[in-house]
Amino acid sequence: MIDKKLLDILACPLCKSRLIYNKADQELICRADRLAFPIKDDIPVMLEDEARVLTAEEAEALYK
Repeated sequence: MIDKKLLDILACPLCKSRLIYNKADQELICRADRLAFPIKDDIPVMLEDEARVLTAEEAEALYK
């Protein structure tokens, strides 16, 4: 589980937007760029090359 304090200071490395913590998939999600950054061994991997692109359905669900 990611530390709340860390989540408060982390931002998307591309657009600097706030990130959404997806506990189930262990990812930090940027809605603006539609990217999901993985969390491996409790460490966020904030590299664009490591992020996956959200599907249209996943991105839409973030706004509900």
